[in-house]
Amino acid sequence: MSQTNMEIAETFYTLMGKKDISSLEKYVHPDIHFIAPLGEAKGKDAYLEKTKFFMDNLKTVSIRSIFGSGDQVMFAYTVDFPEPFGSVRSAALMTFDEGLVKKVELFYDARPFVK
Repeated sequence: MSQTNMEIAETFYTLMGKKDISSLEKYVHPDIHFIAPLGEAKGKDAYLEKTKFFMDNLKTVSIRSIFGSGDQVMFAYTVDFPEPFGSVRSAALMTFDEGLVKKVELFYDARPFVK
């Protein structure tokens, strides 16, 4: 049985919280487009590089709510970073293409990360 987009999204961010890049990458579309307040990446290699940096710097990821429609999933989550950043409440809009994550757009307050 194949996974729904919501199940894939939940698995994706669970793997991120576990810092399991090798398992996560099997869900990434080769032409992924990543958009965030602090940067953008196009292509699987560029996305995985940014994601690895993110995973190396987080403590935990907690999914608070998730919902989807068609080829998109939206969810709210909290990322816990070491001090001085602490908890960052975030949201992500993910677009899927044949079970792979093709686009990720993140929403969060970037002010604590910018000097």
